[in-house]
Amino acid sequence: MIPVTTPCGTFNVWTKRVGNNPALKVLLLHGGPGATHDYFEAFDSFLPEAGVEYYYYDQLGSGRSDRPEDDELWDLDRFVDEVDQVREALGLGPDNLILLGHSWGGILAMEYAIRHGDRLKAVVISNMMSSNSAYSTYASDVLIPQMPAEDLAEIRAIEVARDFANPRYMELLVRSYYVEHVLRMAPEAWPEPVNYAFANINYPCYLKMQGPSELGMWPEATLATWDRTDDLHQIAVPALVLGGRYDTMDPTFLEMMATKMPQGSSFICEQGSHMALYDDQDAYFGALIAFLKGL
Repeated sequence: MIPVTTPCGTFNVWTKRVGNNPALKVLLLHGGPGATHDYFEAFDSFLPEAGVEYYYYDQLGSGRSDRPEDDELWDLDRFVDEVDQVREALGLGPDNLILLGHSWGGILAMEYAIRHGDRLKAVVISNMMSSNSAYSTYASDVLIPQMPAEDLAEIRAIEVARDFANPRYMELLVRSYYVEHVLRMAPEAWPEPVNYAFANINYPCYLKMQGPSELGMWPEATLATWDRTDDLHQIAVPALVLGGRYDTMDPTFLEMMATKMPQGSSFICEQGSHMALYDDQDAYFGALIAFLKGL
């Protein structure tokens, strides 16, 4: 447990180290916002054998970390500061730290690399575009029109009523969108760590920063207008952008992002979605490990 200072007081966040490699230490930033580290357990099947040290970490408000209920804490700048406090407490720095952020964690990773690139060895941006307006446009123009019309109409009606606790809402989302673009497996086959992370999400944090679902950004969400595309050139360390062909994130946009970074590269998992670390594992971890060993 690491103490983290915030404007609302000091709280503890949970971390766990796996492996031992003085030159390759990967700090994992989970998605959500407000999910848990648990779905990263897929890394256990690949990184130890590759000799990579990595750190599980539940962000404040998530998983095994403290879960204060003050809405003021669910703020991008504060989360970036939290990552830096965790980095310092773990003794990670430019000689060994690779920051890997997935989904919302990718936003954190980009922000951190732009602001504190001198404290990193490299960065991996997994399944996250650098513009939330572009993410929402891709969802509304390309992905959502592919959904069954009846399901979409019912989803929109629930959203208008703000009845997000209605179990029918998630049932419809999973069967008509999530199994196509979030995790391309039958729902009953979803791995236990993924189910756990979704079931234990800090929903007030998620709702405030992202919105009620993965169908693009909610217009009222605090991250709705976040865009760092024009600042990607400031990420000077080696950078890998990972995505899936069926991702909620536009794979063409992800490839473009890599060209804006001086040492950027990209890899699209051809059978993968937003959770390519599960539905296209060999491709995902093959690209990740090759990048890490290339450092």
